[in-house]
Amino acid sequence: MIEKLELQETRDTPYLVFDPENNRFEISGNSLPEDSAKFFEPVFEWIENYIKYPNESTNLLCKMEYFNSSSAKMFYQIFIELEKINETGKQMKITWYFESGDKLIEEKGLEYQSILEIPFELVELN
Repeated sequence: MIEKLELQETRDTPYLVFDPENNRFEISGNSLPEDSAKFFEPVFEWIENYIKYPNESTNLLCKMEYFNSSSAKMFYQIFIELEKINETGKQMKITWYFESGDKLIEEKGLEYQSILEIPFELVELN
């Protein structure tokens, strides 16, 4: 089984854990790294390996508070890569959380939901 990937949250980068053994996949916090491509590079490498032998069901929880436009592009690319899991016959789902009244995060979730080919659930937090 592939090793888990865990990146600790900083002021400018999100907490990220992709842990297949415990079936825990989460990105949360703020994402505004100076170089988004460099920050997310190990994530794309990890996903590339995970797709070869994914869990029966993978649910990525996204609990973002704020992110910049370059991070938004990286999230989209991550979601596109994760869509490939469905091609293996396994299930992939994204759950996008947003605070009640946070129109920016909600609208970005709706945008992702409209363009992705995998189940994408929006959950409003009170």
